[in-house]
Amino acid sequence: MLKIAHHPIYTHPLPKGHRFPMEKYELVPKQLLYEGTCIRENFFVPEAASRESILAVHHPTYLESLENRTLDRKSVMALGLPLSTPLVNREKILVGGTIRAAEYALEHKIAMNIAGGTHHAYTDKGEGFCLLNDQAIAARHLQRVKGVERILIIDLDVHQGDGSAQIFKDDPSVFTFSMHGENNFPFIKQRSDLDIPLPDGTGDEDYLSNLRLHLPGIFQEVDPQFVFYQCGVDILSTDKLGKLSCSLEGCKERDRLVLQSCHDLKIPVQCSMGGGYSVDLKTIVEAHANTFRLAQDIFF
Repeated sequence: MLKIAHHPIYTHPLPKGHRFPMEKYELVPKQLLYEGTCIRENFFVPEAASRESILAVHHPTYLESLENRTLDRKSVMALGLPLSTPLVNREKILVGGTIRAAEYALEHKIAMNIAGGTHHAYTDKGEGFCLLNDQAIAARHLQRVKGVERILIIDLDVHQGDGSAQIFKDDPSVFTFSMHGENNFPFIKQRSDLDIPLPDGTGDEDYLSNLRLHLPGIFQEVDPQFVFYQCGVDILSTDKLGKLSCSLEGCKERDRLVLQSCHDLKIPVQCSMGGGYSVDLKTIVEAHANTFRLAQDIFF
């Protein structure tokens, strides 16, 4: 059975007018239930990640500055979110959801998190709506607790997974692959194990050609025992924070390529939702829902 992390705290409210669409965390599961893609048994309510798990990736002083709300003003501005105790609690539960979903994926070959994909969080700082790096923490958890040795992070959000690249830059056991907008945030890029920067306006044909060209070789080179997939849908032409020009169908085909590869190669995969900032909320929901529909169709 497909297991999906979802917690009411994911919808922690932000100040009126804030550009981050928190509503999607509530609307995506409702859509999946309404259309019959999922039933209530597919969803589980995660618990907060342990300090031990978080500190396997993040510096203690950074975690304490989040918990005590002692980050300096510049660091808070870099987060792009108003720092608060509820927000930090939300982030710990979000991370806990990805950890538990990774464990479920070992059992069921795939599992999802309605939230997550917080790939801009470094070991000692956060930025771009990301406080703690959920997939990096879950990767370390699988290595420490489950004995997983080789991990592949596939990051297809429109923004480079700079935090993940920094965390694993000297670690050959975790291969980071990021295909992203060349001229988009973060404006100072880190070096992933493989980066594919795309020019502004890249549409379905060139986007999917690049993915088809590189994906098989990555799987062959890394021979991963586990895959983390950051499946942000901000590659859409309608996205307010993206500069690419992919369609809903192109985004869906992207997910199909990744998930079908994992299925065919019998590699467990955990998916975190990532970004999505289209003007029309229903476009965001539809794009994210496609990922869950494909997971059901391909794996179950």
